[in-house]
Amino acid sequence: MTRVAAIDCGTNSIRLLVADVDPLTGQLVDLDRRMTIVRLGQGVDRTGRLAPEALERTFAACKEYAAIIKEHGAERLRFVATSASRDAENRDDFVRGVLDILGVEPEVISGDQEAEFSFTGATRELSGRADLTRPYLVVDIGGGSTEFVVGDDHVRGARSVDIGCVRMTERHLLHDGVVTDPPTQAQIDAIRADIEAALDLVERTVPLREAHTLVGLAGSVTTVSAIAQNLPAYDPAAIHHSRVPYDRVREITESLLTSTHAERAGIPSMHPGRVDVIGAGALVLLSIMERIGAHEVVVSEHDILDGIAFTVAEELQQRP
Repeated sequence: MTRVAAIDCGTNSIRLLVADVDPLTGQLVDLDRRMTIVRLGQGVDRTGRLAPEALERTFAACKEYAAIIKEHGAERLRFVATSASRDAENRDDFVRGVLDILGVEPEVISGDQEAEFSFTGATRELSGRADLTRPYLVVDIGGGSTEFVVGDDHVRGARSVDIGCVRMTERHLLHDGVVTDPPTQAQIDAIRADIEAALDLVERTVPLREAHTLVGLAGSVTTVSAIAQNLPAYDPAAIHHSRVPYDRVREITESLLTSTHAERAGIPSMHPGRVDVIGAGALVLLSIMERIGAHEVVVSEHDILDGIAFTVAEELQQRP
């Protein structure tokens, strides 16, 4: 086993995984896995720049993670940055800050690379399960973008599109700094139109309808699962590989889109940083299920972080 660290910095959250990994067997043992809502992508869709306060929040989380990585003695760290930092004019400020704190330069990866990492992390441990039929469609609903990957033993097609939960909320529900609560039907229809246009774009290159099993990743999907199970608190063990039927996803999405901030915040499994964006995230999931006719979504707690960790371990094993 090789001890490695992986950081995934997205539009809404920054996440850390320190794990012992055997890339040959696909075994991965968590030592520390955590997430901090930093909203790095705050206002990026509107301004094209990373806000100073968003950078400050992100760098504070990086300092906390640096101490954890040192404590566990990871052999190597890989830091991957996704949608918000791809889009920002001042991403060099972000790169310099991360390098100063963690000693590694963040890799601002493409949407296709993000999709590959997510697919590896989500599906490596599913190999051989008779109850899940390949090919898989892995969907990673992030804050700024959503990644789609269809594959079995190899990736058949991948695409990233800008329909993340934060981006959809800021684009359609935010007015004068305040989120409409609850959204109007016209606002929901506008989000739907963006999602459907993005799905049309994805289908030009990714065979979505060839997939037999839908695997959903990231906070919007895992939160929907937690709500579906009526969990008294967020419980990764109960959420990982849970299966949520289409009808339940539809009910939850409709409830989230018609509830108030206080009602959503009162859901026991709801992270405070997701209260304002979960409705849009759930709507992305529901729209995908409707597009491909999925009867259920298999929810995975293992995602891009695990994919990054596998690549780091493989690189360390291959060195002379």
